[in-house]
Amino acid sequence: MGTMISISAYSWFNMWIGLEINLLSIIPLMKSSKNIYPAEAALKYFITQALASTIILFAVIMSLISSDYIPNNSNIWLMMILNSALLTKLGAAPFHSWFPEVMEGLNWMNSLILLTWQKLAPMILVMYNLSMNQFLTFVIITSSIVGGILGLNQTSLRKIMAYSSINHIGWMLAGMLNSKLIWLVYFIIYFFISLNIIIFFMKLNLFNLNQLFNALNTNKLVKLFFILNFLSLGGLPPFLGFLPKWIVINNLILNQMYALSLILIITTLITLYFYIRLTFSSLTILMTENLIKSTKFNNFIFLFLNAFTLLSLCLCTSILNIL
Repeated sequence: MGTMISISAYSWFNMWIGLEINLLSIIPLMKSSKNIYPAEAALKYFITQALASTIILFAVIMSLISSDYIPNNSNIWLMMILNSALLTKLGAAPFHSWFPEVMEGLNWMNSLILLTWQKLAPMILVMYNLSMNQFLTFVIITSSIVGGILGLNQTSLRKIMAYSSINHIGWMLAGMLNSKLIWLVYFIIYFFISLNIIIFFMKLNLFNLNQLFNALNTNKLVKLFFILNFLSLGGLPPFLGFLPKWIVINNLILNQMYALSLILIITTLITLYFYIRLTFSSLTILMTENLIKSTKFNNFIFLFLNAFTLLSLCLCTSILNIL
């Protein structure tokens, strides 16, 4: 409800109210006893979001009274303050420090909410005031570099997903620069791939790399789907994750943003490296498969969702060709 109020608001004040409802509703979810550090995660999240909300309110009030007291050229600064606060709520670099820390204290279901749904309202509100392309370009480049490089030395799967998400935020903002539809396509596809991966982690109860190597050696189908999902998240061509990146790069090049597209491609290669490191070691380090313990993955919906998202690029391209 909070997200819906925010994105359908007519005034900045109503938008702020929606963001506050959203914040107050997720804090009890974070305080759940199933989380690892419930109080710490909830408190860190609350403090950063409350700070960002205060800055939003400050920028809104200042823009209302600026016509009376402040010269006109200050509006650029007010928009920068407002956008910075929204990007802090989003977890985009260089306002990202809270994001991996909060993720580390949550269980997988809450992590999924934080990775996907909680990005919806701030992103659409950033989309409403896209007047500052230079500032946004700086944020896109920083997010893609931070998401790529800081994810390299992580052993916690939640932190890897968090830094991966920061990299994807850069891509989504880049898609948003020229077309809202590209952002929507990217967000929906990112949601489905994240859902697949997090269902794996949740069913196998995995949180660290060393657990991953042992768990994947119990079932060949699980191992195969897991590897393909990560390759899809990295954006390799035969999989669905390639489609939104392809569209974003195409759009950036059509709009002559060559340097930005080059930086995005290079940093995605870094994220792809640590995805492959996750999956490849399960193939090479422990080759002996455990024949006694077998994980039951006979859930039809789960297998169908995986097969559907992995094969969707073929479906999309074939439908487009027919049309």
